[in-house]
Amino acid sequence: MEHKAAVYGETGPVILPSGRAVSPQFPYLQVLLLGRPRHDRDEFSFRHPQMERGKRAKLFAPFDALDGFGDSIESKNIRYVAPVDLGEEEKAELNRRLVILRRLVPNGRAARKRRIQVTARYFAPHGEGGMGQYVSCQGAVRRVSAEKQTLTVGDTVIPFDKLLSLTAQEEALFAPENQP
Repeated sequence: MEHKAAVYGETGPVILPSGRAVSPQFPYLQVLLLGRPRHDRDEFSFRHPQMERGKRAKLFAPFDALDGFGDSIESKNIRYVAPVDLGEEEKAELNRRLVILRRLVPNGRAARKRRIQVTARYFAPHGEGGMGQYVSCQGAVRRVSAEKQTLTVGDTVIPFDKLLSLTAQEEALFAPENQP
């Protein structure tokens, strides 16, 4: 029996038109190769029209036996990168901005009073191997700690050595005339 729908391999898998590989020993291979039944303008197709894909997915969604499994699989699709080494000029600019913030927010009372809004982009390591991802955090500066070498934006504590960029909502805040 010859089927144009698949490529047969003597020892290898059968490749379906969808690109899926199936073992030649698969017990229902012949049925799988026949494909979906076609009912073009016959009595069956009028009584049972083909269901849209979205509706069909909704119909079978309650039968998802592993609740949260799809989310877990999706979380593994995150691409991790190695941290970027900043040049001396970029490090100096970040340091200048941190000094300005430290001068404007010397303590918690000043932080609550001024509510300086910034966006910090930093490297968040993931597991072993030094790989991770770059994350952006937006919020009010709560603390700039020279002792701990950290910047606190909202509830996020960011080590200085993980910072990639720091921008203020008020553009004039980091202008060159605000040099410390």
